[in-house]
Amino acid sequence: MGIHLPSMILHAKQVLKFQSRNQLHVPKGHIAVYVGETKKTRFVVPISYLNHPCFLDLLGQAEEEFGFNHPLGGLTIPCDKDAFIDLTSRLHCC
Repeated sequence: MGIHLPSMILHAKQVLKFQSRNQLHVPKGHIAVYVGETKKTRFVVPISYLNHPCFLDLLGQAEEEFGFNHPLGGLTIPCDKDAFIDLTSRLHCC
């Protein structure tokens, strides 16, 4: 199984494009998440990612750290921004 780098880069750009749009708009079938250990960055990702085991691990970490209190108004994930982009790029390929 090869890595499709152009596809991964394209998807990462799409995720970042969603991030730079109107900060209040979340398209149907997507969810806003805040990612970062110190400075939080907002991403909009498809809800289908929520069923993936790797993403479920992140949700478990978020529950342990924040419980159900997410002060930014969206789901807060305690993960490095670059690692999150890498994960979402891999999920997009699946």
